[in-house]
Amino acid sequence: MALTGMQIFKLLPKTNCKECGVPTCLAFAMNLASGKAELDACPYVSDEARAQLEEAAAPPIRQVVIGKGVRTAKTGGETVLYRHEKTFYNPTLFAGVIASDLPVADVEAKLKIWNALQFERVGLNLRPELAAVKDVNGDKDAFAAVAKLVAEKSEFNVILMSEDAEVMAAGIAACGFKNPLIYAATEANADAFGKLAADNNLPLAVKSDSVDGLVALTNKLTAMGLKDLVLDPGSRELKPALQDLVGLRRAALKAGNRALGFPTIAFPCEMASNLDMEALIAGTYVAKYGGIVVLSDLTTEVLFPLLLMRLNIYTDPQRPMVVSEGIYEIGNPDENSPVLVTTNFALTYFIVSGEVEASKVPAWLLIKDSEGLSVLTAWAAGKFSGDDVGLFIKKSGIMDKVKHSEIIIPGYAAAIVADVEEELPGCTVTVGPREAAHLPGFLKAR
Repeated sequence: MALTGMQIFKLLPKTNCKECGVPTCLAFAMNLASGKAELDACPYVSDEARAQLEEAAAPPIRQVVIGKGVRTAKTGGETVLYRHEKTFYNPTLFAGVIASDLPVADVEAKLKIWNALQFERVGLNLRPELAAVKDVNGDKDAFAAVAKLVAEKSEFNVILMSEDAEVMAAGIAACGFKNPLIYAATEANADAFGKLAADNNLPLAVKSDSVDGLVALTNKLTAMGLKDLVLDPGSRELKPALQDLVGLRRAALKAGNRALGFPTIAFPCEMASNLDMEALIAGTYVAKYGGIVVLSDLTTEVLFPLLLMRLNIYTDPQRPMVVSEGIYEIGNPDENSPVLVTTNFALTYFIVSGEVEASKVPAWLLIKDSEGLSVLTAWAAGKFSGDDVGLFIKKSGIMDKVKHSEIIIPGYAAAIVADVEEELPGCTVTVGPREAAHLPGFLKAR
């Protein structure tokens, strides 16, 4: 349960040292209570108080870490039901299934394809995170061999899927170094799987046919000292599975039910007969509220739209999607290619760059930082004024790349022409079309 500002204040050293950036410990406590400060900003808080405050400040849904190294994946840690209330923090993780009876050559071929699945969008590298090794015949040696191969030959973090403790132990021995997620503890094997997770310090998925069953299992496992759990309510039909995921999120956030305060895992791969339907179901769980979504395979046509959907949902609504300021080359431009300038709002960039690319006219596209605002909005807010645009062009270095001195600005920013030309003596500023859809015709007619 969250502490009030006064409750937090009682646990602080009350030195008013100002090293946290605010004048008093009371002000710092109020900032902590409202989420505007981090506890680490106070250098003098005692270990005992820190433990109490961190426990009270922990999100209602625990954050669980899967994997190690630079590709470490996180799920959970959420604090709101709806994105617009604040933001969602840890994007849904995507996994593909690899059966334990698959021949080595086939596993290697699949991993080669999966490793290549990465897409650049808004300056970000979008890709799936997990490979789920599924026990299909109870052969512990085969399971361990595939798990070892996936862990060593791919960049994916691993989910080990079996309900046989002996098979699971073999899988852990083969790839435990990669901090895999164990799937899944059930009423029948909770003691054995709980011990495996505790002994190896690994996250553990919990599966039951009902929410009440999950409560009983999570209470049992947390009593064993386990904290990093992932919930599977067992539903394998779209409507009841969605109801369960929403119910789990509500129970954790609204009712404060700590027994259900863990991320979830969903299995579209067990709910559809083809990848197209899997993709539709997976999209539902990206929106509400799958922490991990497991697909039967990872393919470009399924994964790319899901990754874009995830990107949009998990972007902070208070911070617009932006691209980095700079010079972007479209279609191998040369010293005679046109130079266009626009704002760094991601949607603006992708629409403009897409239309320029469609024109087949190589061009230089200058992206000016406008704090994520579109052209008209940025101009109205003074973030795309003539002086600023001119200064940006001058400092960008574009004039060293071209022989001509013409700059094309968006039609909606026509009012800044004189100021840009004043800032850039000798340059010609041309007003382009207002709508990006007209850029191909505009560029071809030049």
